[in-house]
Amino acid sequence: MRCSLLSVIFVFSLIKTFGQTEGSKLKISHIAGDFYGYTTYNIYEGSKIPANGMYLVTSNGVVMFDTPWDTTQFQPLLDSIKLKHNKAVVMCIATHWHSDKTAGLEYYQQQGIKTYTTFLTDELSKINNKKRAQYLIDNDTVFNIGQYSFETYYPGEGHTTDNIVIWFSKEKLLYGGCLVKGTDAENLGYLGDANVTAYESTLRKVEAKCQKPQFIILSHSEGNEINSLAHSIKMARKLRSKKSR
Repeated sequence: MRCSLLSVIFVFSLIKTFGQTEGSKLKISHIAGDFYGYTTYNIYEGSKIPANGMYLVTSNGVVMFDTPWDTTQFQPLLDSIKLKHNKAVVMCIATHWHSDKTAGLEYYQQQGIKTYTTFLTDELSKINNKKRAQYLIDNDTVFNIGQYSFETYYPGEGHTTDNIVIWFSKEKLLYGGCLVKGTDAENLGYLGDANVTAYESTLRKVEAKCQKPQFIILSHSEGNEINSLAHSIKMARKLRSKKSR
């Protein structure tokens, strides 16, 4: 009886360790159904910045969208997923070349996980000395994993020249990554690799493709940001107008 009690306490301590406590390095949150978000952190220009990714639990394993930014959290995320769902991660797709999306690609490939980016992301990763994926996506592609289907969609240049989004048409869930900003954002964030002129038209293509989403999940905003796409289009329009003066 004492051993059983100790085992239960140990399991709960693991759950707590794997990102469920305030101020921890890794946080996991339930979005809806089999969709979960995860957050890690890094220091950028002296400030601690959160970066969100997402994972989907399917009958054929777990699919991860983007990798942790914090390099110490690659394995803890895998451990957390295994503990929570008793399933292994089988696939990981990074949505553009910046480190908050690609940092874990090499590590996950070494763990036997299939890693994916677009050809354009791979070229930019190579140029910028970032981690690269094992498999490359040539065009917009529909993936069927277990009971789920989703599409990688490249709408054009915006946050970066290679940014893609992930669209679950049946579930009406849009994973916008860093291209779309939250409703609390006052600007479009880091624009050092952005195409300011094209940003608005790129977002409008996302709006046309991913109609009436019920969930919009972003890299640097918490929760379901249902009005974030309209807000981002408004900010991109203002920015383009300002630049064209």
